[in-house]
Amino acid sequence: MRTQRQQLPSPLWGGVRGGGREALIASMIQMRAMSDSTSFADVFPAATEAQWRARVDAVLKGAPFEKLQGRSYDGLTISPLYTRLLEDRPRAVKAGEPGWARLARVDNPDPAGANKQALADLENGATGLHLVCAGSMGAYGFGLPAGRQALEQALEGVALDVGLAFELDLSPQSIDSARHLADLIAEAGGDGANVTFGHDPLGQMAISSVANADLAAAAKLAMAFNGRAFVADGRAVNGAGGSEAQELAFVVASALAYLRALEGVGADLSVARGKIGFRLSADADEILGVAKLRALRRLWARVEEACGLTAAPIHIHAETSFRMMSRRDPWVNILRATVACFSAGLGGADAVTVLPFTQALGLPDDFARRIARNTQAVLLEESSLGRVADPAAGAGSFETLTDALCEAAWALVQETEKASGLHNALASGAFQAKVATVQAARARAIAHRKDPITGTSEFPNIAEAPVEVLAPMPAAAPASALALAPHRDAQAFEALRDRADAQAAEKGARRSVFLANLGPIAAFTARSMFAKNFFEAGGIVAPGNEGFADEASLAEAFKASGAAFACICSSDPVYEDWGQKAARALAKAGARHIYLAGRPGAAEAAWKEAGVSGFIFAGCDVVAVLDEALRLA
Repeated sequence: MRTQRQQLPSPLWGGVRGGGREALIASMIQMRAMSDSTSFADVFPAATEAQWRARVDAVLKGAPFEKLQGRSYDGLTISPLYTRLLEDRPRAVKAGEPGWARLARVDNPDPAGANKQALADLENGATGLHLVCAGSMGAYGFGLPAGRQALEQALEGVALDVGLAFELDLSPQSIDSARHLADLIAEAGGDGANVTFGHDPLGQMAISSVANADLAAAAKLAMAFNGRAFVADGRAVNGAGGSEAQELAFVVASALAYLRALEGVGADLSVARGKIGFRLSADADEILGVAKLRALRRLWARVEEACGLTAAPIHIHAETSFRMMSRRDPWVNILRATVACFSAGLGGADAVTVLPFTQALGLPDDFARRIARNTQAVLLEESSLGRVADPAAGAGSFETLTDALCEAAWALVQETEKASGLHNALASGAFQAKVATVQAARARAIAHRKDPITGTSEFPNIAEAPVEVLAPMPAAAPASALALAPHRDAQAFEALRDRADAQAAEKGARRSVFLANLGPIAAFTARSMFAKNFFEAGGIVAPGNEGFADEASLAEAFKASGAAFACICSSDPVYEDWGQKAARALAKAGARHIYLAGRPGAAEAAWKEAGVSGFIFAGCDVVAVLDEALRLA
């Protein structure tokens, strides 16, 4: 029990001056007694939500509170403050020991090279392997070749009889690899109980031109496996730009279809459910990431309840999202992957694969793999994330968003069921159309930098050094019209940078924009830095300067710069004072295109008459402006 709040002695050290050593000891005893009965929070007066809202309203100065709220791509409200839920909440059921299996990717097309990497990973902290076959959902341009010989060579020297965790990524061409893996484990004396063999006909149907999935044949094949024969994999939805609820609905609808297929070949439901594993993407959105994994357990428990089963633990494998990876400034991917792994662990993942930070560039080398491996080691061993089961339970934000995701995803599952199941929804393209709608909204938000990408669309490194990979990323094969084709968030900006690099190689110099900084440094710095980041996100260099006090020095500096176009940067008062005069001076000096950093407002016509032909500001279509800038003669 906490005592009532007590006031700290004041002044604390006053007794030392007045009473010497005895007073100091008395003060220390008083503090010790207080610390034994009072929490640190009790020292401060309690704050109410009403008090917080009053402070917020004062800062907003009449703007609506909704300005502080965000929206997910499912339309869920993300509030700036949540209250703790005091009532008892159901806790997610997690299988196995605390923590999660630390998986290392085995995706090198050379089986001997893959074997060397796998052994190094297992010797240095990995507790399982993610076996990636060429052409599978998680191959990302690489992967093991089909056939027992390649798999056997890749696993040479790996102890297959000690219960290592294995996740298998299958493709239609490597479907027999599941049986080969099961045979290799059995021959070594293992039982395969800790293996997800990766049969996912609906997932393959979603990412390829396969028109139909033979679930009955897959179910008959699955009955021969001791471990999780099927995997309900949502990475296709995440990779194609879908929302959290869409990914959850895809996974639940897939698992439900596999459950029915297994029942159709004679499996008891209590046995059939144990033959299904689950796989999700984890991205850099921590709160929604944790809520998504928690929501999946609740959703599947609801399916089990509808089937007359008591909910049992399920196995969730999480892989850090390929969609969030960037080719430019790839070092930022280390931070993204850390947040994603953190979210997956707190959300209750049973196994996690961290993509190496150079995955979007090509086949990662040993250094990148080491960083990925140690990311998990730090979070588990040094941060002890695996010691608490469902740490998000009771937290207002996580509980509210978990409930909201469950509701949104369940509505999509019901809609899919009414359309005769996920197979038909994929065959007709109905499900893909929903994902495409979200992807279009996501692309707009990225282009307008409402969804910023650090190092790519924001704070780009125009002079970054290349990062090594074992092999460059091969060109992607064209996807069919109905496929959920993977699309990384950074691709639009990366394409601009590629064009700028090609122009620089052709002409021997990088295209540049002259920053026409008007007035004192304090006046132009904010917009000048904005413009520099803006243009360099498209590979257009924007050298800084100390600013200009008059039109003559401005025009002279522009001519000396050799730039083809300019961007005027300063504060609104300076713009009103001589901004349009500066624009005319730049035009007279030969600037073929002049931008203004800031919204033109009511003076747009006057600015254009002065020679300004483009405006850059927070919220504009950055991709469109940069595309035009790269096309200018």
